[in-house]
Amino acid sequence: MADGDKNEEAGGPEGAAAPKSKRKLIIIGAAAVAVLALGGGGFFFLHGHGDKEKHAEAEAPKPPVFVDVPEVLVNLSGLPGERVQYLKVKVVLEVKDQPMVAQITPTMPRVMDLFQTYMRELRVTDLNGSMGLFRLKEELTRRVNAAISPHQVNAVLFKEIVVQ
Repeated sequence: MADGDKNEEAGGPEGAAAPKSKRKLIIIGAAAVAVLALGGGGFFFLHGHGDKEKHAEAEAPKPPVFVDVPEVLVNLSGLPGERVQYLKVKVVLEVKDQPMVAQITPTMPRVMDLFQTYMRELRVTDLNGSMGLFRLKEELTRRVNAAISPHQVNAVLFKEIVVQ
């Protein structure tokens, strides 16, 4: 039994040394990964963002170009016997550059037709509040983009809206 105790004592330090060495290896490996991650992040932060800033400074953003659309005056849809109400709208199209204006101008009759046929079906309640005007703007933008496809308009902007 004394020999077994000696073996246990001898095996004890050897058994304890193995888990400590594994723990050491894991800690060293984690430290190495952390150092590499910090080094890569520092490199990306210092060198990666500098290039983008240089490119952003070199390329100044182009101001958008605006295309006037002729004024639209339509009567709004209503129930029989109600007073007839009218909608007068002045609209501007926002495009990204001047060559786009030359491409949109020939399709302006189609754009006007789409505007008028859509707006004649509106009711006064459709235009109430900011949400009504936002929906009108989004629908007009969608219809313009469909008419001038494959070209795209950035936005339809209202210059004047009168409901009478």
